[in-house]
Amino acid sequence: MIFRIILITLIATSVVKTQQSEISLMTNHQIDSILTEVSAKNLTVTERMKYYSKLFLDMPYDLTCAGEGPYALYEPMSLVNFDSTNCMVYCEHVLALSISDSWDNFFNNLQQIRYKDGVIGMRTRNHYTMADWLPENSWLLEDVSAKVGGELTTQMTRKISHKKFFEGKGITDLRYVKNDRQPTIDYLPFTVLKKNKHNLKSGDVLSLLFAKLDNIFSAHMLMYFEKDGEGFMRESSSSKMTTFDTPISEWIDNYIDSERYAGVAVMRVKDDLNRPGKIILPWEINDL
Repeated sequence: MIFRIILITLIATSVVKTQQSEISLMTNHQIDSILTEVSAKNLTVTERMKYYSKLFLDMPYDLTCAGEGPYALYEPMSLVNFDSTNCMVYCEHVLALSISDSWDNFFNNLQQIRYKDGVIGMRTRNHYTMADWLPENSWLLEDVSAKVGGELTTQMTRKISHKKFFEGKGITDLRYVKNDRQPTIDYLPFTVLKKNKHNLKSGDVLSLLFAKLDNIFSAHMLMYFEKDGEGFMRESSSSKMTTFDTPISEWIDNYIDSERYAGVAVMRVKDDLNRPGKIILPWEINDL
């Protein structure tokens, strides 16, 4: 009986260990040291994205993994979380790590990516990927959907209402909230992505788009990387409740006949920033 208990305990411990990501085992001081070491190498931003994103593999998925910190009025979860993640938080953490050379600069760059003008708060968070997150991060990323899709690129329009979004969360103070707007974006249907996947570049950030909803574009975010000439999608997803890789052809085939999703938009680190050894300091962002 005692042997059975010990065996069960060992198996359970082994399972927990296999579900831990590499970065979740590190202290903040260790991450600070890695940031200093990796930033000194002659790597581009997207090469560092590939390196840092790998450290998150096997990290558990949690939709509510991050928030505005313990003093926030709403969603007082941690501003930084290396124990669990979700699709947007994953991309934000990886981007912030990849442009930073220390823990302090990573933390502040993360807030610049996540919030309008780096001002922490529920109302200033870049909630909508294509309507908020990408425009507010135009200093770092550009929409290259039309470049990837070429003449086969198509468009969609959605009405974005922050007021309705916040009212749905029980927030009645709507001062300083963005006005309703109706942006139009480029995107690639899955058949076009399959045909033009060779136009993707390692480090591209993709947004999976809803097909039928009229008040939101993005359902999911993920990253594309290449290794030994083969492309793969790297994502944190509720589909497996973890962070994992999928060969790109397999990933596309999983969605090619989807009625729920229309296709993807593609974002890319700007060429003038994606240079070997390039680091972006938080106080430089306003000038970008």
